[in-house]
Amino acid sequence: MESEAPIHVLMVSYPGQGHVNPLLRLAKFLAAKGFFVTFSTADTVGKLMRTANDISHKQVTPVGDGFLKFEFFDDGGVTNSDGSKRSLTDFNAQVEHFGRQYVSQVIKDHADTHRPISCIINNPFVPWVSDVAADHGIPSAVLWVQSAAVLTAYYSYFHKLLPFPSHADPYLDVQLPSVVLKYNEVPDFLHPFSPYQALGTVILEQFKNLSKPFCVLVDSFEELESDYIKYLSEFVNIRPIGPLFKIPTATDTSDIRGDFWKSDDCMEWLNSRAEASVVYISFGSIVCLPQEQVTEIAHGLLDSQVSFLWVLKPPGMAFGLPPYVLPDGFLEETKEKGKVVQWSPQEEVLGHGSVACFVTHCGWNSSMEGVTLGVPMLTFSAWGDQVTNAKFLVDVYGVAIKLGYGQAEKKLVSRDEVKKRLLEATVGPKAEELKQNAFKWKMAAEAAVAPNGSSARNLDAFLKDIKEGGAVRVNEI
Repeated sequence: MESEAPIHVLMVSYPGQGHVNPLLRLAKFLAAKGFFVTFSTADTVGKLMRTANDISHKQVTPVGDGFLKFEFFDDGGVTNSDGSKRSLTDFNAQVEHFGRQYVSQVIKDHADTHRPISCIINNPFVPWVSDVAADHGIPSAVLWVQSAAVLTAYYSYFHKLLPFPSHADPYLDVQLPSVVLKYNEVPDFLHPFSPYQALGTVILEQFKNLSKPFCVLVDSFEELESDYIKYLSEFVNIRPIGPLFKIPTATDTSDIRGDFWKSDDCMEWLNSRAEASVVYISFGSIVCLPQEQVTEIAHGLLDSQVSFLWVLKPPGMAFGLPPYVLPDGFLEETKEKGKVVQWSPQEEVLGHGSVACFVTHCGWNSSMEGVTLGVPMLTFSAWGDQVTNAKFLVDVYGVAIKLGYGQAEKKLVSRDEVKKRLLEATVGPKAEELKQNAFKWKMAAEAAVAPNGSSARNLDAFLKDIKEGGAVRVNEI
């Protein structure tokens, strides 16, 4: 008698927290739908994931009607043989070198089994995955983990569809569909002044390969970015399937996490706070604020007297910086109103009724979580797509007030400004306006992932594509 074996999907993530999270959300959804999903990334962060979460290498976990397995491949590590730290360019090259070998080997290992790879999905920064898939004749897709507007900017830059800032004209504005980006609102990996142009180079490599994946998935939703989805659909098969963290699965998968750090216990503290009274502050997994800025934020919190939950992750060893120092007496003076932690379960925090406002670095995951959970925001972008996301949160979606500037501008935000904006975003007419706009987008996001919503339909179409590309039949003995 014949029966269908689970279709095997291989997912390959760039080793960054903001990349792992959305791809893992998609992995859990596919597994819940009956697929066997192998989720892989470089072992540099695999070590962190295993320590912070209840997962292990090659562990297979039942999820809904399917299974999820984690695999971590060697990446050569983050240090050279002499102990010095590898540059980002060198590290990315190492990830590609070892990753290509790994993906090829996984395909070969499974080719003659009852579980061959039927589809490969990668996210940005590992564009070589599309090459390996094509070399082996396996269908592939890309999960774009930034906004469709930012995808439009990169696509337009790569194909020279629009003029962008250059060394000859660094202050040029960019006319995207329905929005003009100032020179300091363009994704700054594309800007001639960017200190991180190596990352821009890696991202743009994906655009050389966009003819290879059969579709580009985006962690966004039609109603939020219709102009950009429409524009891009003329060039690529684009499918908005977000917000991924809100996609329902048949079983609770909240205990399957890809966090790099263990979360501190802060939910009980939030339960003790009044409704819509807490300012939540988090700058993500990579952004490292100068000590002077941390000091100004601390004084702004003191002076405004708001209740707060502050995620103050120590500067990474990679930055070679000492731990942050809070002003003398800060923790004592704020112990009744505030709480400082090193990491938090952000989705749960933002969904908590006591949270009134989110001070964010504007990474796309955080932006999407804030918008989807209906939380007004204060933008404190640093670099990359964050400066563009901040523009949209403030001027297009109407859910945020600008607080910080991109790090390239080297502007310190004073304690007085912090106090002023905290109060503006939490009390008074502007706060109410932000809240109403945020609620509108929350409803739109929930409708998108509901049965027959725009994102739900796109996910169904994607599932159909994978199944038609390679359901495997095996003999049952």
